[in-house]
Amino acid sequence: MRSSSGPAPHHHRACECFSPVSSTDPYNTFGSKEELFLEAFDTYRAERKQELQQVLEHGPARQAIEAFFRKIIPDARSPEASLGCLITNQAVEQAPHEPKIRKRVEEDFQFVEEALTRTIERGQREGSVGSQREARELARLFVVALPGFHVMVRSGVDRSRLEDALQVLLANLD
Repeated sequence: MRSSSGPAPHHHRACECFSPVSSTDPYNTFGSKEELFLEAFDTYRAERKQELQQVLEHGPARQAIEAFFRKIIPDARSPEASLGCLITNQAVEQAPHEPKIRKRVEEDFQFVEEALTRTIERGQREGSVGSQREARELARLFVVALPGFHVMVRSGVDRSRLEDALQVLLANLD
C-alpha cells in the first residue's frame, strides 16, 4: 500500500463499489486504509473468479475461452476500460513491493491457469481444441496474454489491433 497517500484514486472507487460500509468512517470497520482496500480487492477477486468459471464452463471449450477473452475487449475506448482490471493494475503497481498484494495476484493467476488448463483438457477430449500441446503449457500462454490484453485495453489501443492479436492467440488452440 502507498503509506503516504494511500491507494490510487481508482482503487478508492472500487472500495466504494464493493463495500457496504459508509464512506464517512470506513476505518472503524476495517482498521486501516490497507485493510479496507484488501477487503474490497478480495471481493473484486471473488467476483472475477466466479465470472471466469461461469464463462469457461459453458459451451464447447474453445468457444468458452474465446468468449472469456472477448469480454475484455468489447469497447476498448469505453470509460470503464480506462480503469483496467484491478487485479492487473495491482500486479503492475503494488505486487512488486507489497507481499499481501503479490500473494493475492499470484493466487489469481494460478486460479486462471488451473481453470484454463481444465477447459483446454476438456476441449481436447471433446474435439473443440485441436492442439496436442500440453493443456497447462497452453494455459500458461493464455495467462501471460491476459494482463497484456488488459493493459492494451486500458491504454486505449485500437480494437482491431486487439482483435488481430486475439485471433493469433486463439490459433494456438487449433
